[in-house]
Amino acid sequence: MENPGGLAPLARALERCRAAPDESVPADRKAAVAAILRERSGEVELLFIRRAEHPRDPWSGQMGLPGGRVEPADASPLDAALRETREEIGLDLLAVGRPLGRLSEVRTHLPLGSVPHSVVPFAFSVDGDPLLTPNEEVQEALWVPFSFLMDRRNRSSFTWVRKGLPLPMPCLRYEGRVIWGLTLRIVDELVLVAGA
Repeated sequence: MENPGGLAPLARALERCRAAPDESVPADRKAAVAAILRERSGEVELLFIRRAEHPRDPWSGQMGLPGGRVEPADASPLDAALRETREEIGLDLLAVGRPLGRLSEVRTHLPLGSVPHSVVPFAFSVDGDPLLTPNEEVQEALWVPFSFLMDRRNRSSFTWVRKGLPLPMPCLRYEGRVIWGLTLRIVDELVLVAGA
């Protein structure tokens, strides 16, 4: 998102977002993520992580946003997003971030069991180039230009194989990385808000 206003118009639009919680999903079946935005040289960027490979992680090796499941000690999904961001990339959003708003809760399509049933995204802004220290759950953290995410020409698809069945899925490909699924749905809402 390159414009004279930089991050300010998107921040104002996000502050007006009033996404309601999905009351049909119990708190212990929710996860939360942080959509972290910054402005650098007039360009708005969104922070992504690539999850480390792990056989018990349903999102192993995938691109996502910092976050994780809501634990019993978390007072709310927002607290979970803040805690998980600290744990995964060493970024204390209470100290260096500014909350911008809550986006729509996204239902998962994974089989029931130990995985969350919905993901609650929260948007934040940070200034400058905060130090990121990924833990063992995160293979890398990288900033992606929002203009890239907004450009429909960057849309693509890939084949996801589930239970032996190949399924074409929409995605964004950024420098060899594939952004799809729940993360893409959250990005799409951010893009929609930015265009409002």
